Amino acid sequence: MTAYSGAAPGVRELSALTISKVSVGPGDNNCYLLHCSSTGQRLMIDAANESEVLLDFCDRHLDAVVTTHQHRDHWERALAAVVDATGATTYAGEPDVSGISVPTDVPLRDGDIIACGAFELRVIRLTGHTPGSVALLYDDPDGHPHLFTGDSLFPGGLGNTFGDSEAFATLFEDVEGKIFGNLPDETWVYPGHGRDTTLGVERPSLAEWKARGW
Repeated sequence: MTAYSGAAPGVRELSALTISKVSVGPGDNNCYLLHCSSTGQRLMIDAANESEVLLDFCDRHLDAVVTTHQHRDHWERALAAVVDATGATTYAGEPDVSGISVPTDVPLRDGDIIACGAFELRVIRLTGHTPGSVALLYDDPDGHPHLFTGDSLFPGGLGNTFGDSEAFATLFEDVEGKIFGNLPDETWVYPGHGRDTTLGVERPSLAEWKARGW
């Protein structure tokens, strides 16, 4: 693969792990693969679609798969096949587990740590797009943080709350406080669809997002 760039397939090499990204299915769903450099263990984020593509993507070796939220486009067409083929442990936000027909081995709560090989991801619950949406934070000890946001944060705004003003208020509060309030501008953001961004690029727009309500 070539250098990591937006929605195109690509790879980012960090000191302790490799982050790979591929887009699948008609919804341009991003699937991320985190590969531990020292142990070879692998974790996938959102096994959304095109199971054979994803199995090739991980070389049919997968230790864990995290589903960021219960919406069907992030799991329905590939998660079961990927888990059946690899035996990977499944994770999802606890309030969303009932909305995912593939059994969740480990329901996630805010602040939980997912360990895979020598690296760890911290779970950040972001309520609003769905009740149990989660973001996953890798705090690179040799660089800047990396944040996988599912459908809760994109370039240009928050995830869809479908006209529900209370859900938007909750999501905005979580994103503003737990993400922008705690992480630096250089944090790289990997959303569930489309291109990447950074918190520094998005931070000046927070007041605009709040005012417009979406």
